[in-house]
Amino acid sequence: MAHGMRTGSHSGYAGRSDWRDSASRYALLPLRIFLGVTFLYAGLDKLTDSAFLKESGPGSIGQQMRDIRDLSAIPDLVDLALKSPVGFGYAIALGEVAVGIGTLIGLFARIAALGGALISLSLWLTMSWSTEPYYYGNDLAYLMAWLPLVLAGASFLSVDAWRAGRRNASGLRVR
Repeated sequence: MAHGMRTGSHSGYAGRSDWRDSASRYALLPLRIFLGVTFLYAGLDKLTDSAFLKESGPGSIGQQMRDIRDLSAIPDLVDLALKSPVGFGYAIALGEVAVGIGTLIGLFARIAALGGALISLSLWLTMSWSTEPYYYGNDLAYLMAWLPLVLAGASFLSVDAWRAGRRNASGLRVR
């Protein structure tokens, strides 16, 4: 009798293959939901915090940046933001809202994830750079969490997937 791979299905393994396919399809969804909700909340929290969007004072973006300036990996980046701390605060807050919404609904998901990764990178290099040991700072972990979404996008339960399906259905295949 020749040995080789079976081409038929074995009844004991049929369910496992279906489960693996479903798990693979949904694998990034919890990460998308977590990061999307977190960034949306962070942006809205900044926009509604009466102390945050001020140039100076306790809890203000300006005061936070002055406090971390000499502790950051790139003090020149902080100096740039300190030229207009309120404008920078709005830019970060609105960026977080846009990234959160884009990630949650899967609209331009790779671009949204790249935006989230860049925000996390800038916060790691400035706000949490001096945290010791490094794993106590969460910005580096957020940066790493964004990378799978930058690479894979939102191929399931997303506007991007819906748009791709419509393009494929109309015969406009994207290569």
